[in-house]
Amino acid sequence: MFRKIALFIFSILFLVNACGCVALLAGAAAGAGTSVWLSGKLTQEVNASFEKTIQAAKSALKSLKLDVRKETKKDNVAQIMSKYTDGKTIWIDVHKVSQSTSRVEVRVGVISNEEAARKILERINRGTQY
Repeated sequence: MFRKIALFIFSILFLVNACGCVALLAGAAAGAGTSVWLSGKLTQEVNASFEKTIQAAKSALKSLKLDVRKETKKDNVAQIMSKYTDGKTIWIDVHKVSQSTSRVEVRVGVISNEEAARKILERINRGTQY
């Protein structure tokens, strides 16, 4: 009996994961101001305008003595690329959510480094608070 219940619970969790509901839950957590590690990216929504968040991302890189190598900007999304000290590429994506809210995604390297991404995101957060 216990085995059937455990199998049922496992099946439900697998189904939820396969349907992408975990991503929805992660997105809800990101909206609450916490960062979420998902698919090799550290993601967080910040209470700052799109332009202010882009500027904060550039300032974060500068404070870490990293140069902006490439910047691409469209209406509601911007991507800033840089190189980390160990040669890994940094991608910072800024998405406009509303007039006063943006979503930031940070990835460091092809096999992403969460610690390095978290360090960059913390600097971005500091820049959006002023």
